[in-house]
Amino acid sequence: MQKDRIQITEHLTSMENKKVLRGVSTINFYATDHSKAVRWYAEFLEMEPYFSVAGYAEFRLGDYQQELGIIDSKFAPNHITDKPAGATIYWHVDDLQKIIDKLISLGATIYQEKTDRGNGFITASFLDPFGNILGIMTNPHYIEIYKITSGA
Repeated sequence: MQKDRIQITEHLTSMENKKVLRGVSTINFYATDHSKAVRWYAEFLEMEPYFSVAGYAEFRLGDYQQELGIIDSKFAPNHITDKPAGATIYWHVDDLQKIIDKLISLGATIYQEKTDRGNGFITASFLDPFGNILGIMTNPHYIEIYKITSGA
């Protein structure tokens, strides 16, 4: 375990790890009813956006303050579909079932059932009321990296 931690720490501090993709900085979701989507996410996240202008609102989330942008669909690129598509971003959560229950209570629908991927990795994804895919998971790797980088 200690050897693994040393190897991860060395990897995290090496220049090789910082050449291309450094980390998720902003995730954008589109909604035809922008103000309703902002209110929905404010209720789900239990916070108000830290930045908001007409057609765009942004929340800062998690241990590394990644940004979740809620954008009016009229600003969407031409290739955006009205059906769920694209990559699914999974947010680490500490209590998966609690967040699943909360999403369902707020009107999100199951996109992919809770799935045990093995070794403590469990995923689920939902469609928010605006058609965006929201992934959540328990991720032991996330916790391990967080502990190393935060000194926790």
